[in-house]
Order: sequence, then structure tokens, then C-alpha cells
Amino acid sequence: MQFKDYYALLGVGKEAAADEIKRAYRRLARKYHPDVSKEKDAEERFKEVQEAYEVLKDPEKRAAYDQLGRDYRPGQEFRPPPDWGSGFEFSGPGGAAGFSDFFEQLFGSASPFGARRGGPAFDARGEDHHAQIELSLEQAFSGGQHSLSLQHPEIGPGGRVELRSRQLKLRIPAGVTDGQVIRLAGQGAPGMGRGSRGDLYLKVALRPHTLYALDGRNVTLTLPVAPWEAALGATVTVPTLGGAVELRIPEGGRAGQKLRLKGRGLPGLPPGDQFVVLQVVLPPADSPAARELYERMRRELPFDPRAALGGVHAA
Repeated sequence: MQFKDYYALLGVGKEAAADEIKRAYRRLARKYHPDVSKEKDAEERFKEVQEAYEVLKDPEKRAAYDQLGRDYRPGQEFRPPPDWGSGFEFSGPGGAAGFSDFFEQLFGSASPFGARRGGPAFDARGEDHHAQIELSLEQAFSGGQHSLSLQHPEIGPGGRVELRSRQLKLRIPAGVTDGQVIRLAGQGAPGMGRGSRGDLYLKVALRPHTLYALDGRNVTLTLPVAPWEAALGATVTVPTLGGAVELRIPEGGRAGQKLRLKGRGLPGLPPGDQFVVLQVVLPPADSPAARELYERMRRELPFDPRAALGGVHAA
């Protein structure tokens, strides 16, 4: 999928004001409307013009698109970054069907922009806003106070989009999970007339961890063990999100064997568990003494790792 230059599709510059964008859209929509145009690709061009205008007429979509577009050139291979939408506050877009995959990835129903409410009426409650908050697994485990910076687009003087920033302090509940939504009452858009403010909904995105894999509230850790620890059994120190604990490796432990530390995952009702997957690591034969030890094992241990394969032996 290629990155689309919506400004080029409408023939306007990136600093174009809202009224200039509207005029360009109307001119091109008349030119390529399938009912009147003689151009052979009129229908496709008409859809492209509609799609570009759908983004650039909306301050929120336009600001997000501009922010993302700094890192891409027209026609460049494109995939939305994993943190798309993080740190950016929006009320969501109206639905728009029939547009390109590029549009759907950025602004479709599965995107951070997929939940707009209708516009407010007189004495109506304000729109709810939505944003994404990124947390580390440790922050999700412990919870506590968290500071968040959000950007929200507004129409400034001259009809141009400007980004406004605001700082929020919130309390993260211990054990929050990936994809969970936190509601901040009254932190959305102002209401119309005597209507109350909308709410702000923060969708949690947990960053990948160097040690742990996450599945709901459960975490999994791959634990390197020496061959003698696996064969003879051992008690080893294992890291967990709540601190190091002692784990007993049973005698005859196997590579890939999964051990369970109950309640050592993310807090909750019930709490998650931590699973420890054994990874048997062989010491290198990088010295005469080490090589001799391996030679003795080969001579003296009656061990055939391929016995289950039906008599296949080493040459």
C-alpha cells in the first residue's frame, strides 16, 4: 500500500486554508463527476478527490495526517506505525465508505478515529473525545499517577489548522490490560448551551517488553537454564513484575517445559499468572577441558537424542 498525497490530489499547498481546500474540491468534483465528465478515469479520480477532501476538510483528520506525512513521500510504501494515534486527542470521524485501503487504515472503523458521535444540538452534551495512551508493562502492573500530553486540532485565524496541547494527570488502575479503555469524566468537548462536557476515553496500548510476552493478564518469561539444572533439578531466581522469586525446576526438566507462578501476572480479579518456559542452554566447547567433558559424556552416557525417530543415529 502506498502513501497518498491528499494535497496533491486537490492541487493545493500544505498551508492552504479551509476555504481554499473547499474551492479546489468543488472545482475538481465538477470536473470529474461521472455523470458529466468525459475523462476516461473520471470515476476513479472523483473518488480520490472525495477521499482527499474527507480528510483535509476535517481539522482533526488533517492535523493527524499532516503529523504522519512528515515521514513519508507520495508513492512510498506505507504501513501505519504501531503507535498511530498515540498522544493525539480526537472526537473521531464520521463514517465514509468506499474509500481506499490507505484511508481505511488511517481513519476507518478499526482506526483510532472510528467512533465519532453526531454533532451537538442546543443545550446538548459535548462530544466525547478519544485518545491512546502508551504504558510500559511495569506501569500497567503497578498503576498509579501518570502524566499525559495530548494534542487537539482547532481552526485558528485564517481558517488554518493549529494544534493545541494540554497536560492531564490521571490515576492508572493497577492491572490495566492492553486495549482497556479508561474514562475521564468531563474531559471531552464543552457542551452546547447548558449541556455538560463530554468525556475523554483513553485506550491503553502496552509497549512490547524485552522479557515478558503478554496474553490478557498472564505473562510468559523464557528462562535460560543450564543442562545440569534441567537434568538434576535446581532452585533458581526468576524475575517477575512484582520482584524476583525463587522457582524450583523439577528433576528431568525439558526444553520448552512450562512452569507456572500463580498470581504473578497482572493484578485483577482474578490476577493473572506468570508462565516460565525452560530454555536449555549448552555451555560452549571452547576450551580443552570443556571439549574433554563433552567427549566423556558422549562415551559414558547411554543417550540417543534421536531414538524416537526409529533408529537414526549419528554418522
